[in-house]
Amino acid sequence: MSHAAPLFTLVAGETSGDSLGAGLIRALRVHYPQARFEGVTGPLMRAEGCESLADIEALSLFGVSEVVGQIPRLLRLRRRLAAHVLSARPAAFIGIDAPAFNTGLELRLKSRGVPTVHYVCPTAWAWREGRTRHIRRAVDRLLAIFPFEEAFFARHGIPVTYVGHPLAGELPRHPNADTARRALGLEPGARWVGLLPGSRGAEVSRLGRPFLETARWLTRRSPGLRFVAPMANARVRALFEADLADYPDVDVTLIDGRSREVMRAVEVLLLASGTASLEALLAKTPMVVAYALSDSNYWIARSLNLIKTEHVSMPNLLAGRALVPEFLQQEASPDFMGPWLYRLLHAETARRRQIDAFDGIHARLALDADARAARAVVDLVEARP
Repeated sequence: MSHAAPLFTLVAGETSGDSLGAGLIRALRVHYPQARFEGVTGPLMRAEGCESLADIEALSLFGVSEVVGQIPRLLRLRRRLAAHVLSARPAAFIGIDAPAFNTGLELRLKSRGVPTVHYVCPTAWAWREGRTRHIRRAVDRLLAIFPFEEAFFARHGIPVTYVGHPLAGELPRHPNADTARRALGLEPGARWVGLLPGSRGAEVSRLGRPFLETARWLTRRSPGLRFVAPMANARVRALFEADLADYPDVDVTLIDGRSREVMRAVEVLLLASGTASLEALLAKTPMVVAYALSDSNYWIARSLNLIKTEHVSMPNLLAGRALVPEFLQQEASPDFMGPWLYRLLHAETARRRQIDAFDGIHARLALDADARAARAVVDLVEARP
């Protein structure tokens, strides 16, 4: 195939993958203006001219029970994609996240001579280190979005390039809280605390009440505090509203979506561990992180030694130390979380310690990820005869 007009096949999982795919397509066009793109797409990738072989919704699965019921359909889709790619022979196949789906596909394609790239490292460093053998066989080039991932995967003999995190390039280094409050219609002069109990029903059902108990704990010690909680979807809102009915003494404003604006608008955040903690770091808002699996899942993870890291939240993984307080399982309670939030509200040194570290991490993540990822793909393509 001519490198002047190559074909690239991209398979994205979930909304975040659609955004990464769209950015990568734009950056690849700088090198190959005549390039063609196809794959499993979302609206952003399609807007960049990527032909859709299937919709991203086909891979947007969450709970184990949802996935198990969909396995036959997913296997059929993977077989169909493999047959198509082997026939089309693209310059490179690029799997974006969705490792359970993509690495199996990459393994099949690489063994048949199709160059394979996987964008966003599977979290083998956190859960199952043994997966690295499978990844090594499946990918020609792994694109890492966090700096600590590069050393981990290189140590396991996997070709890896750290490209930075696209979100760090999108979001401002110095966000303005007053602007965010005005946009959300929040009273400018009040003291606001953000509550983010998670984006999935199971998380909210476990953390909703502990978060509201902690809000009550704070209200009793700092009268006049106001709370704002962005709700990820209608189901999450219904669950949280049901809990909130038992806390008439706590002033909570619910907002549909707009979590990034909420993060910028508040003085301090109490949030469920997950991608939100990275967004909060980039918003430069001091935080306390809670994490709660079901008791059975937590027992299994610990007893089988599946959890490999000392920390669970992304700010601490990126800092390599206990930068933000983390409270797991039974410790996700007002007795533990309340005093830390109070300290972050009232002690400037504690606030500055987090904010200054967040700013340094932001600088290390903002590397123009789209351009660096495209360069790594181009280098792989150009190295082929």
